[in-house]
Amino acid sequence: MKVTNYELFWVDRRWLFLKVETDEGITGWGEPIIEGKGPIVAAAVDELMDHVVGRDPMQIERLWQRMMKGGFYRGGPILNSAVAGIDQALWDIMGKKLGVPVHQLLGGHVRDRVRIYGHIGSAGVDTRYAYNYNSLEKDVASLQATSQKQLDRGLTALKFVPADGLEHIDTAERLKGIYDRVAAVREYVGDSVDIMLDFHGRFSLAMARRVFPMLEELNLMFIEEPVLPEYGDHFDLVVQSTSTPIATGERLFSRTEFANVLRSGIAVAQPDLSHAGGISECRRIAAAAETYNVNMAPHCPIGPIALASCLQLDFATPNFLIQEQILGLGHGNNGELMKFLVDWTPFEAKDGYIELMTKPGLGIDVDEAAVREAANKGDRWAVPPWEHRDGSLSEW
Repeated sequence: MKVTNYELFWVDRRWLFLKVETDEGITGWGEPIIEGKGPIVAAAVDELMDHVVGRDPMQIERLWQRMMKGGFYRGGPILNSAVAGIDQALWDIMGKKLGVPVHQLLGGHVRDRVRIYGHIGSAGVDTRYAYNYNSLEKDVASLQATSQKQLDRGLTALKFVPADGLEHIDTAERLKGIYDRVAAVREYVGDSVDIMLDFHGRFSLAMARRVFPMLEELNLMFIEEPVLPEYGDHFDLVVQSTSTPIATGERLFSRTEFANVLRSGIAVAQPDLSHAGGISECRRIAAAAETYNVNMAPHCPIGPIALASCLQLDFATPNFLIQEQILGLGHGNNGELMKFLVDWTPFEAKDGYIELMTKPGLGIDVDEAAVREAANKGDRWAVPPWEHRDGSLSEW
C-alpha cells in the first residue's frame, strides 16, 4: 500500500482537517492545527507530506522519524502540529487496513469507558482591556447557568477560567474575585461534581503561590497551566505551594519538553495530540508520565478528529485520568458540531463517559461531503489581543 494524495480542509475558525489517500482506497483523517496559526501549519503539512506521499503508510514510526528528524531544524509548535495531524491519519489508515481500532494497535484497551468533562466559560472580559471585567454577579450567574447545561448532559466534571488578564502581582480585590467565582460554582454543583480550573498561564510564579492556598478548601480536581510553560524549571515552586493537584502540558510539544515538569511533582500531564507529535509521541509522553506517577488528561479544545485520536490513546493508557472536549458531548448529542461525522453515536456520553469505541481506525466516519461544503466557508482565527491598564501585553 502507498500514499497517493492528500487534501487539507479549513472547516472552522480553529479546525483544519487532513485527508490522506492510498492506492487501496483506504483514507485516513487527521487534525493538524495550532489555534490561531492554521495557515502556517497547513504550509508545514504541505512540506512534510513530501516524506509520506509514495511511501507505505503502515510504516508509521519510520515516517514519523523522517518527518520529525529529517530536517536540520526540528521541533516547535508548528512542525510538531503538522506531524501530529499526519500521524493521526496514518494510524487511522493502519487501523482500517487491519480492521481494528487504534487502541488495539496500542496494546489493547485497559478500560471500558472514558470519562469526559465540559467547559462552563470564564470570567468575562468585554473589551481588549484585560482589566475590564464583568461584575461578579454577572459572571456567577453565567457560570451557574452553563454548569446546569453540562449537568443536564450527564457530565460530572466541569472546567472554567475564573480569572482573565492578571497582573504580575494583582490586587486583593482580584484575588477575592477568583475565590468567590470558584466558591459559587462549588456551592451550586455540590461535592459530587469535580471542578477543574484553567489559568491559561496567566499567573506569575508569585501570584500562583499566593492564590492557590486560598482555593484548597474547595477541593478541586486540578489547577491547569498556572504559569507559562517557559517556567518549567521552577514548576516545583508552584507544586509545593498547594495540596491541590497541578496540571500542565498543552504548550509542551515533545517528551523532552515534559521532562522538567514531570520531575517537578505535577499530578496531571496534558499533551495535545494535535500539537505534540500525534498519537505516536503522546503515547511516549504517557509512558514517561507513568514513571513519575503522573496521570494523563489530554488537551483537546478543537474538533472531532483530534478528539477521536485522544480517545484511542485514552482507552489504551493505564495512567489516564479524564478527557477534555468542547463539542458539547453528553446524552443525545447531535448538534451543529457533529455535522462532520456520518454517525455521532460513538461520542455518546449520557453518563459522562464515552463507551469503548470499536470501529476500525480512529473509530469515526468523517462526512466528506459536509467537510467539503464547510471548507468553502472557512475563515482565519487569531488570538485576541489583550492589554493591561498601562497598555502592556496581557496573556490571553
